[in-house]
Amino acid sequence: MVGIIGSGFFLVLLIAFVMIFLHFVPLGLWISALAADVRVGIVTLVGMRMRRVPPAKIILPLIKANKAGLDVAVNQLEAHYLAGGNVDKVVDALIAAHRAQIPLPFERSAAIDLAGRDVLEAVQMSVNPKVIETPVVSAVAKNGIELKIKARVTVRANIDRLVGGAGEPTIIARVGEGIVTTVGSSESHNDVLANPDDISKTVLGKGLDAGTAFEILSIDIADVDVGRNIGAELQTDQAEADKRIAQAKAEERRAMAVAKEQEMKAYTQEMEAKVVEAQAEVPHAMAQALREGKLGVMDYYNLNNVQADTDMRNAISASGDGQGKLQAPTAPVK
Repeated sequence: MVGIIGSGFFLVLLIAFVMIFLHFVPLGLWISALAADVRVGIVTLVGMRMRRVPPAKIILPLIKANKAGLDVAVNQLEAHYLAGGNVDKVVDALIAAHRAQIPLPFERSAAIDLAGRDVLEAVQMSVNPKVIETPVVSAVAKNGIELKIKARVTVRANIDRLVGGAGEPTIIARVGEGIVTTVGSSESHNDVLANPDDISKTVLGKGLDAGTAFEILSIDIADVDVGRNIGAELQTDQAEADKRIAQAKAEERRAMAVAKEQEMKAYTQEMEAKVVEAQAEVPHAMAQALREGKLGVMDYYNLNNVQADTDMRNAISASGDGQGKLQAPTAPVK
């Protein structure tokens, strides 16, 4: 009984040892490498395990590269994996570039991958150019007519500028800027409608792909639509604004005139009140002069005669054309 238990315990230990050994020493992967004529030592595979690098993620791409005729070392692939790169995609890109006869060293491919770009897609775009369709760009010609233009830009990836080069949004923005500039410099929208290829020539001549990760092959105008008459709308809005300003100024002048009229009426009433006040003082002054002997009776009579004569003249002048009846003036005192 004890021997059976001891044999079972030994068997368990043996199985555990074999599993641990196969975990650290991937014999199946090593045999696959040897079968593919890829020289990888057992120590190297164990070292990958110790460095927490899955050997399959290094050995399988290495076998693929070796079969494609590429000279890639294990250390290069392992270093790229430890740096956070995608080893399999880098190897696929190298194979695609090799088949297309595009010079692409491993270091540049790894740098492109670590920069966050899809290196395999970049190589494929170098072989098969990509068409970028811009959104509708609104531009206004000099005659004020709006044109809505959509363009298709054919680009090819420039592998030498993938690291640090601008992406598709920059291409779209620059093409839109070129369209707006070209249409804005046209005297009439009819010129653009008659020769839409002038836009392509002008935009291509500006070298819009400078500093980007692409090379512009062609710019084709896909659609041109006539929009609103922006110039007329702006003139209408300006005229409406001028009218409102003129109305406001006229209302201001009218209010000032009304205020001035009211002021003059008040001033006239004030003067009339002063005249009435002055006239009320005349009898008192004459009475005072009579009491003090400064004014004689004959002087008083003469003053009344002058006053009567003045009233008569005022009545005659007030009659105007003579149609009114004249009131008999007060007879002069004799």
